[in-house]
Amino acid sequence: MKTLRLADRELSTQRQAFIMGIVNATPDSFYGGSRGGVERALQLVEEGADILDIGGESTRPGSSYITEEEEIRRIVPVIEQIRRHTDIPISVDTRKKAVMEAAWNAGANILNDIAALEDDEALAPFAAQKGMPVILMHKRGTPETMQQDTSYDNVFWQVSSYLEKRAQFAEATGIARDQIIVDPGIGFGKALEENRALIWGCGSLCGGKYPVLMALSRKSCIGTMVGESGGDPGSDGRLYGTLAANMLAVLRGASMLRVHDVKACRNTLDVVDSFRSCIEEDMPAVQGGDE
Repeated sequence: MKTLRLADRELSTQRQAFIMGIVNATPDSFYGGSRGGVERALQLVEEGADILDIGGESTRPGSSYITEEEEIRRIVPVIEQIRRHTDIPISVDTRKKAVMEAAWNAGANILNDIAALEDDEALAPFAAQKGMPVILMHKRGTPETMQQDTSYDNVFWQVSSYLEKRAQFAEATGIARDQIIVDPGIGFGKALEENRALIWGCGSLCGGKYPVLMALSRKSCIGTMVGESGGDPGSDGRLYGTLAANMLAVLRGASMLRVHDVKACRNTLDVVDSFRSCIEEDMPAVQGGDE
């Protein structure tokens, strides 16, 4: 069982990982299928999402940041409408304290910060005061510039070291250790080999001290892996590749998956869970007898 302590209750799942469904209240997110409001959110709840992740500022490569006023305008009405139908935990993808405060007041529960609490000095104290879980992600630069430098001496060590330092900062600010989740930032200032190294080693990030979120869904590195470099994010190839990469990440230690395709992710997690006893016991393959 996986658990996550919210400010007002504990969230749990019997699956190997929580499923976070993506709702982008943006006109320019990289995958059009993720864009929408309460209708998309409720569809993802019906498909089996444990958490909804609402974003009002696109972070696709090459995108520009927007004002906090515009971000609030995009996401708060969506959160308010969702809250009329369900109490599902809502994560907000933001770097800004004013946005998170408005979202919290509308009914959000979790902070998902691609800047790992670096962009707004008021954000960490606010999260600590409210007792909310935080997701800390690694990136380089801004979405507008991040793919201009994808070279690392040792990507796993550098990303892990950065995330551990940001997690320690969060703890020093008053955020509880059991409410900190780390995200290696697949595709944020990384090329294919760097992304593969982080997926393979995800469970060992920060020495395994914190749960790990993996956000792989339909990203360009998945397209490259399935031979669709530069292709359509909505293709079947990117979906199938995402499912394979997600399940590999779970088997390697990921505790949360941020996805566009909730039902497909749930089904594949259910298959992994059907082998839980084999996984836990590290059961060897059955050997065939002589005929």
